[in-house]
Amino acid sequence: MEIKPAGTQPSGKGPADWFTGTVRIDPLFTAPEPARAAGASVTFEPGARTAWHTHPLGQTLIVTAGCGHAQKWGEPIQEIHPGDVVWFAPGEKHWHGAAPTTSVTHIAIQEKLDGKMVDWLEHVTDEQYEPA
Repeated sequence: MEIKPAGTQPSGKGPADWFTGTVRIDPLFTAPEPARAAGASVTFEPGARTAWHTHPLGQTLIVTAGCGHAQKWGEPIQEIHPGDVVWFAPGEKHWHGAAPTTSVTHIAIQEKLDGKMVDWLEHVTDEQYEPA
């Protein structure tokens, strides 16, 4: 058994290559091998969002605070709220983040496949984020 006390893992800033706006990433866990799951609590300030991306084994989001948006490529933007659980299938191109005027926090859980958890793609444009 291993316990990581709250506050012992430093927060990080979401890198500009992968995020638009202000994003804070608080690591929660990385399971030791042979397990391959990892999780983080991610907070997006209003208007902040991920770039388009995929996960080789999928991703689960558990919304814990605020109001956000999530979108699968080719489908309408969906609003997400505390208590919502979002599943993105393996290889599904998507993005997620805050609503334009409110922040959102979610726990993101994904697994590594051959050492890789995510494939980052192009940034979500302002037009894609806030369609007319």
